[in-house]
Amino acid sequence: MIKDNYLDIHKIIHSPQELKLFSVVEKHGGVLRFVGGAVRDALCGISGGDLDFATDLNPDELVEACEEEGIKTVPIGIKYGTVGVIIGNKVLEVTSLRKDIKTDGRHTEVEFTDNWEEDASRRDLTINAVYADEKGNVFDYYDGIKDLENGVVRFIGIPSQRITEDYLRILRFFRFYSIFGKGPIDKKALQACVENSEGLTKLSMERIRDELFKILLTPNVVKTLLIMHEYNILGYIMPQAKNIENLDFLIELVTKENIPVSSLRRLFVIYDPDVELAENMATRLRLSKKERQSFVDWARKDVKLSDFLSLSNLPKLVYRYGKDFCINKLIILLSLNRQNINNLQAIISEINRCETPTFPLKGRDILDQGTSESQKIGVILKELEQTWIDSNFSLTKPQLLEIAAKKYKGIA
Repeated sequence: MIKDNYLDIHKIIHSPQELKLFSVVEKHGGVLRFVGGAVRDALCGISGGDLDFATDLNPDELVEACEEEGIKTVPIGIKYGTVGVIIGNKVLEVTSLRKDIKTDGRHTEVEFTDNWEEDASRRDLTINAVYADEKGNVFDYYDGIKDLENGVVRFIGIPSQRITEDYLRILRFFRFYSIFGKGPIDKKALQACVENSEGLTKLSMERIRDELFKILLTPNVVKTLLIMHEYNILGYIMPQAKNIENLDFLIELVTKENIPVSSLRRLFVIYDPDVELAENMATRLRLSKKERQSFVDWARKDVKLSDFLSLSNLPKLVYRYGKDFCINKLIILLSLNRQNINNLQAIISEINRCETPTFPLKGRDILDQGTSESQKIGVILKELEQTWIDSNFSLTKPQLLEIAAKKYKGIA
């Protein structure tokens, strides 16, 4: 259960200043430990994760201890025992040991305790219930270290009980399995997830979306999504994804070409939605305005892969649709067609180099020529703009007005 000097603490801390908090808590009769993701990741050799702390002081005692040492605190989740402690220019989250009194699958009523094992018992997975002190001593109450070494992801205690405390744990289980799982998925955990999957309908879509986007960025996302698809885990909240295998190609492509990953792009590829489905999914997932526009535009704007293969055509595409759209649409099209091209990086570089010119005409310019078709100014401008684009943006304002004078009556 306790492993002395087991962990290199420098894999956890970001700054020596953070260790100051340990002496502050100890001076006031308490114990402070790292807990959760930072400890789990450090045990796997991963550094730089978010820091979470646990203490046997209750929130009031912790705030008082900090105030006496001149350390500022901010309320983050006092109701659930979490206090923000400001060290340097960072806010460190410190949560008092807790035990659950009442849960409904979304919200939990807690009571503070000084029992570390009791606090560990209310956490979701064994690998997330490992604590460490500032000396590198590790406290493991549910064999989390062994599970990490063996690539086993399982719930603490009775899986269904853990899940019904918070149904988001279904998605968290699959996320951590995709990251840390090495063998077959835990049968008891999977069965509990399937039996309780309807509980996902009780969660806010924002929580589901955030967890889903995290899953999409995990190392073994394709394998994990196929399991979720087979057991209809997401069926209560999302349409079934029919193109999960395309994601393998996308991941390989962006890895090989060193292209930044995107959960939104991955989501699009596994659904390949038409405009109606894209709009419905954007609404359902509560996407931000920017995310929604990108997601729907990828479906709506009918740009073909062949349009990108001529470098001379790229400035026109960038002018019409913008650089971000062009790069993402190109990657999506390659993934949906499972097609490699030798000059992908050259195309992306050319897209990024494109300067977006400004169309030299405005409606006033046409009106000033004395057109008798003022109600058609918008149509005229659109046609002239296309003529300008077709000229590779070479036509000047006088040249465009000359074309307009010949083509449209009433312009002298």
